[in-house]
Amino acid sequence: LGKKVCIKCNTDDTIGDLKKLITAQTGTCWKNMVLKKWYMIFRDHVSLGDYETHYRMNLELYYQ
Repeated sequence: LGKKVCIKCNTDDTIGDLKKLITAQTGTCWKNMVLKKWYMIFRDHVSLGDYETHYRMNLELYYQ
């Protein structure tokens, strides 16, 4: 139903930065993206390190 995309980023990047990197690869608008892991919604101003994301971690991408 969907597709997987591998994005290279750092732990000090914010979720907003990650959304912009996803936009560069997929061509979709970053303002409509919602990133989740299970039921936790990731906020744009928080860094990936604060969410304890690690190498090869899968996140769910939804559109509003």
